[in-house]
Amino acid sequence: MKGQIPNSVPGFSSKLFYYLSIDLSSNSFEGQIPRLPSELMLLNLSKNLFSGSISLICAITDSQLIYLDLSSNQLSGRILDCWEPFQELNIINLANNTLSGKLPSSLGSLTQLEALQLRDNNLFGELPESLKNCSKFIILDLGGNRFTGNIQPWIGTHLANLLILSLRSNKFYGDVPLGICQLNSTHILDFSQNDLSGKLPRCFDNFSAMMHRYDGMGETIDLDYIGVITGDSSFFQGTYLANALVQWKGQEREYGKNLGLLKMIDLSRNKLSGEIPQEIASLVELVSLNLSMNNFTGKIVEDIGQMKNLDSLDLSANRLSGEIPATLALLHFLGMLNLSNNNLSGKIPLSTQLQSFDPSAYSGNPQLCGDPLPNKCPGEEKGTEPPLIATGNEKKIEEEDGDKLITQGFYISMGVGFAFGFWAIFGPMLLSSISGYACFKFLDKLTDWLYVMASINLARLQRRLQS
Repeated sequence: MKGQIPNSVPGFSSKLFYYLSIDLSSNSFEGQIPRLPSELMLLNLSKNLFSGSISLICAITDSQLIYLDLSSNQLSGRILDCWEPFQELNIINLANNTLSGKLPSSLGSLTQLEALQLRDNNLFGELPESLKNCSKFIILDLGGNRFTGNIQPWIGTHLANLLILSLRSNKFYGDVPLGICQLNSTHILDFSQNDLSGKLPRCFDNFSAMMHRYDGMGETIDLDYIGVITGDSSFFQGTYLANALVQWKGQEREYGKNLGLLKMIDLSRNKLSGEIPQEIASLVELVSLNLSMNNFTGKIVEDIGQMKNLDSLDLSANRLSGEIPATLALLHFLGMLNLSNNNLSGKIPLSTQLQSFDPSAYSGNPQLCGDPLPNKCPGEEKGTEPPLIATGNEKKIEEEDGDKLITQGFYISMGVGFAFGFWAIFGPMLLSSISGYACFKFLDKLTDWLYVMASINLARLQRRLQS
């Protein structure tokens, strides 16, 4: 459906409106958001062409709103500081618009809020400290904006229920705080494409959700919301299918249905330094690890082979050195590997998996050798080729190369075969007086030809044996 929704539509601004949920998602409606009834509990206008501000949300009085999804529209302007009346809100999704300005501090008054998704807007400034009051957060997705400042420790200490924390593609700077280590329920930790610096805290073994297979979650991350229908004692329960935008194997993808199965850490495109913490090897259920485009030094974690569920590993564009650990060959589910542009050395460990990757996965490491790279390790070089003759007789060299497969047994077999063939064909002819003369004349010429060919081949064989 398409077109504009006028404010005068019966029910949109009247208490006669019976159903307290409005779902017009995935259409082509345009224009401004119409006036909304104060009894509204669920509003889903996502994936349309609505434009203008979201100020009409603030006009709702006596609100029972628990679900607000205005994502993927053309909405602009500021997020107004008027959220105190919406104490029942569980879900706010304003992603994929052109909203601007700073986050209002009144968002922190929404103590029932479980999901706040604001990615891909033009929001800026530091995160309001009041957000630490939203202790029920399961999803905090602020990626693709211009937020700045330090990543505050209260994100870990006060929002310990987070399953998805995405601050990707912003302007956060400074260290990764130690408080992040308390996010033991987190499945997705994405700080990529910022200006973070310093060393990583050595506490990755606290991320228990990335260490255990079963933690009560299925394939999807579902958020339940409950509300009253028409003011009576009846209740309804709905489910919100969460989604997240992540970088998977070098491409940005939006996950929804299988989001619950995705366990990943992405710290790529920052200025992080120091060694990669050894504790990261304890994350045995991690599916994707991306530490590329940083300043990490030292060796690749020796026990990386413990992370047997890794499907994607990207350590490229760092300053890692030393040999590739032999345990890397134990990662049988590895579908994407990038170790390029480091200072790695030595031989690439042998395994069906590691040799199957394109040579570009190991390029930019001048001292690295072995398959699938073209440069062989010491002792693996191929034998030298025959020297070129000064006259440029390449044909003669090719003929001599062809003789490498001819052995003495070959010539013996050829002689025996010739003898049997001779008597089978020409034996009867020798018994005939009529054809005898013609036969011996033919055999005389054949004998001369065989003598010449045998001499040539014998000489080649002798040269081969002498070499």
